[in-house]
This record gives sequence, C-alpha cells and structure tokens, in this order.
Amino acid sequence: MTITLLAIGKTDNSNLQSLIDDYQKRLGFYVKFEFEIIPDLKKAKHLSEAQQKQKEGDLILSKISSTDVMILLDENGKQLDSVAFSEYLQKHMNSGIKRLVFVIGGPYGFSSEVYQKAQGKLSLSKMTFSHQMMRLFVIEQLYRGFTILRNEPYHHR
Repeated sequence: MTITLLAIGKTDNSNLQSLIDDYQKRLGFYVKFEFEIIPDLKKAKHLSEAQQKQKEGDLILSKISSTDVMILLDENGKQLDSVAFSEYLQKHMNSGIKRLVFVIGGPYGFSSEVYQKAQGKLSLSKMTFSHQMMRLFVIEQLYRGFTILRNEPYHHR
C-alpha cells in the first residue's frame, strides 16, 4: 500500500520543511509514502470563498483515482488517539487497497464534491492549526502509528 498526503500550497517555512523532510524520510522505512503539493491558486484573492473551494476541489479530485481511499483532514472529522490511529492504518493495510490518500484542503476547507467522494474524515484536534503545520503533524502521526504497530519505543519516549 502507498500512503499519500495531498496538500494545497507549498511550505514556505524552511524550519518546518526540514522537520517534514525528516519525518518523511523516517516514514519511508515502514511504507511507501508520497507527499504531493497542489500549487496555490493564481489570483485567488479575486475569487469568492465558494469559487476557491470549487477550484481547489477540482484540483484535488484530479489527483484521486477510483481505487484510492480518500480521507479528509477536517475539523469535523473523527478524532483518534495515536494507538487508535495505528489500528486505523492497519485496518486499511489489511483491506488490500493500493493507495490511501490523506488530504489537507485550502484555507476554506473542501468543496461539496470532495466531501461526497471522500471515504472518511479525521480531525487531529479540536484546535485549529495552520495548514503548513498540519502537514508535519500528519506525517509525524503516520510515523508514530507505524512505530506503534511494530512495538518500537518512539511512542513512549
């Protein structure tokens, strides 16, 4: 199985990018992982919130195949602790899917079409985080999940 993290816009903080790179490298020891960035929309300030969500939604859906399982990272999604998240990952790996795609939307969230095509929604916290920090948190939790599944000590440091 391949796990893909799909996000809108590049990370412009070099310190944050360095941490993302570190965890992405670590995660590669456990699973095939891809981090794909959809470039920010051009002239987005001239678009309404609905127009921006629609355009970003079209770009997101263009990256999803019919066999992918798409999980949205959404403030209204289900919250799991790290152990439950590792079990969630194991369940998806056992199901035989080829690609599990986690999606971080743009600043206004997802279009209705993206919500309709998604197979699930997860929330990492009731708090709001920047979209750039979410990338690090998701990749770190993926890494943590795999260390839990392998009974490695990272989770209990």
